[in-house]
Amino acid sequence: MISIAGVIGAGIFVGSAKAIATAGPAVLISYALAGALVVLVMRMLGEMAIAQPDTGSFSTYADRALGRWAGFSIGWLYWWFWVIVIPVEATAGALILGDWFPGVPQWAFALAITGLLVASNLLSVGNYGEFEFWFALVKVVAIVAFVGLGLAAILGLLPGSEASGVGHLWQDGGFMPNGFGAVLAAMLITMFTFMGTEIVTIAAAESPNPESGIRKAVNSVIWRISLFYLGSIFIVVSLVAWNAEGLSSAGSYQFTLEQMGLGWLTTALEFVILTAVASCLNSALYTASRMAFSLSRRGEAPAGWSRTTSRGVPAQAIIASSVVGFLGVIGNYLLPEKIFGYLLASSGAIALFVYLVIAMSQLRMRRQLDADGHRPEVRMWLYPWLTYLTIGFICAVLVLMLVQEGHRLELGLSLGLAAVIVAIGLTRGRRGPASDAGRREPGAPLDQAQAERTTPRT
Repeated sequence: MISIAGVIGAGIFVGSAKAIATAGPAVLISYALAGALVVLVMRMLGEMAIAQPDTGSFSTYADRALGRWAGFSIGWLYWWFWVIVIPVEATAGALILGDWFPGVPQWAFALAITGLLVASNLLSVGNYGEFEFWFALVKVVAIVAFVGLGLAAILGLLPGSEASGVGHLWQDGGFMPNGFGAVLAAMLITMFTFMGTEIVTIAAAESPNPESGIRKAVNSVIWRISLFYLGSIFIVVSLVAWNAEGLSSAGSYQFTLEQMGLGWLTTALEFVILTAVASCLNSALYTASRMAFSLSRRGEAPAGWSRTTSRGVPAQAIIASSVVGFLGVIGNYLLPEKIFGYLLASSGAIALFVYLVIAMSQLRMRRQLDADGHRPEVRMWLYPWLTYLTIGFICAVLVLMLVQEGHRLELGLSLGLAAVIVAIGLTRGRRGPASDAGRREPGAPLDQAQAERTTPRT
């Protein structure tokens, strides 16, 4: 369920309206391009993860393939991305709950949501899985129901619907009313809603059969993106005009439900959005703590972060990550909006940096796997040409961010942060490899940990 619903974040419900307003019905091309990139990156990551499952995922693979500095740098950048997500999602959830209970201050809701999920993560990794199972189920049922109702409206089978057919795909200025440049601009908006797909390779390392879980997740990513993103957005742009008044303010899914005569379902949709927000925050806590654990085990973060409780939980890594998240929640209400906006912008291009490092690591690791005669069940298509094409596409998107005024600040701050961390990583890389002996994977039984105290990892 983590892999199935990992691509469904709050961004698809909230951010899609902005993308539609930018590109019109051709936003489908934007989602298809961004989705294709994610499919290729997940294929590469799956190849490495099946061969060598690890909670550090691509950070560990970068360490082995590109050098210690690369694993250090991308690991810390990824950790920063997810701890910044915590206050953003907590605030989004607080806004929804604040509308339902106007007498309670929003900051109280934001701290309560964060505190509840931190406590859950501290108890056991099973709690993370249990929460994500139910969060995922709510999101999947909601999207499938929305697509089903939308198809019924398109076919004229939904009583009381004011919208039917697919005429809005071309009637309101054409399929691509603002040109191909707008399609590329919308792609920048949609691309970052896919971040989180790679979490399954981190979570799978704590499962009894990581290879099977990763293989299923990678092989299903195409239909998941096709159904949840392309399918649902197709319903929206088919049934309502892309430039309709109120689309951006109401939200694309809410506005479409109203046009279908199902406005009474918007409250239920708000609950689904709240679920998506909680799911994203839950994943942010889990992912940040596991990346912190992996960095610590490789000697790239405080040693205490790689210690686990009797339940196999890296408690100090969770607490350290959540402290930054709590400070972010507080800062969102106390700091001037511009300053907090700069903090958010500093993570704006990290997703692309992660994808780039995954592709570059796969280039080298594939050669090593082939030389060792290792053939994982998932292999990158048309290697190495499709990997080179992916790298070129990512570089082209970074250039696009540079020329797009709305994304220039994100790219500049992200590059500045990356430059500082890479410089630190290059300095640390001269100190030699770190030992991870005596530490265990999260969730590992105590007898495994005891064995590792006397048997260093190879």
